[in-house]
Amino acid sequence: MRADRLVATLLLMQSRGRVTAAELAEELEVSVATARRDLEALSVAGIPVYPQPGRGGGWSLVGGARTDLSGLSATEAQALFLLVGPAAAVSDEAKAAMRKLVRALPQTFRADAEAAASATMIDPTRWGERDRRRPEMVNLLQDAVIRRRKVRLTYNNSARQQSERLVDPWGLVDKDDTWYLLAGTDKGQRTFRVDRIVASEPTDHPAERPDDFALATAWERIVGQMEEKRSRTWATVLIEARFVPILRDHFGRHCHTDAELDDGRVRVRLAAPTPLDIARNLAGWGVMVEVLDPSSVQSELARIGGELVGRYGPG
Repeated sequence: MRADRLVATLLLMQSRGRVTAAELAEELEVSVATARRDLEALSVAGIPVYPQPGRGGGWSLVGGARTDLSGLSATEAQALFLLVGPAAAVSDEAKAAMRKLVRALPQTFRADAEAAASATMIDPTRWGERDRRRPEMVNLLQDAVIRRRKVRLTYNNSARQQSERLVDPWGLVDKDDTWYLLAGTDKGQRTFRVDRIVASEPTDHPAERPDDFALATAWERIVGQMEEKRSRTWATVLIEARFVPILRDHFGRHCHTDAELDDGRVRVRLAAPTPLDIARNLAGWGVMVEVLDPSSVQSELARIGGELVGRYGPG
C-alpha cells in the first residue's frame, strides 16, 4: 500500500538524513520511478522534503527536520523488538516489517534491536502434538475487525443449537489456544468461540463500535466473570506439601494454601464449577488426598469409586 511506503520513506530519511531514489527503491523493493513519485508526493503534500541535484545529492528533510513516526529511545526500541520478534517467526509479513523497521532505526540502535528481536522465540506446539496453525477463520474475522465491517455468523452454542446472526466484530483474543471473538449484537456485547463458528461471511456494511471500547479492558471483565463461574464450588483437602504444586497446576488461581499441619500435610482450598469437576480431578489421587468438605464432593468421590469397583473389582 502506498501509505505504508510513504511512512517507511519518512522513517528512512529521518534515520539517514539523505537518500537517493535508487537507495529508497532497493530498501522498499519498488522501482526507482515509484520511489521518485513517492518522494515527490511527500513534497507536494507539504512535508519538508527537497531534492539536491548533482554528485552526492539525493532527497533530504529540510534542516534535518524530524517526524514523530519513530521517536523511539534505545530502550523503547529494544522493548518493541523483544515484543514483536517472536511473532515474526510465524509470519512472513511480520518478518518483512521487522526488516524494514530495523533499517529505519538510527544506526546506533540497530545492533541492540536486532539482538532483541532474536533473543526469544515462541513455540506454540505442545509436546507430542503436531505443528499448530492459526485457524483461517481467525484471519477472516481479524480482517473484518480491522476494516470495521459487519459479519454474518453461523454459530453453534454450547448446546449445539445453530443460529445465524449479524454482528459488529470488535476484537479477537487467543486464550490458552482457544480463540474468541468479542462483538456487538442486537442484544449487546457477546463473546463467541471461534471454533464454534460454522461459517463467517463479511459484508459491506460498516460495523459500529463504542468509542470507549478497549479490548483489554473488555476481556479482563469477561475473564473475571468466567472465573467466578468456575469457582462456584469450593472444597478443603489435605495433601502432602510436595504435591501442592501439582494441584496448583491443575486448578490454577482456584488453589489456595491455608496452613501446614504437623504431619507434613497442607490444608488446601480448591474450586471448580461443580462438585463433580473437583471429584474428577482428585479421584486419581486415591487416598493421597483427603477431602474434608463439602459432603457433595465426598459423595461424588464415593460414587466414582463405587463405579470403578463395580467395573474392575474381583468377580
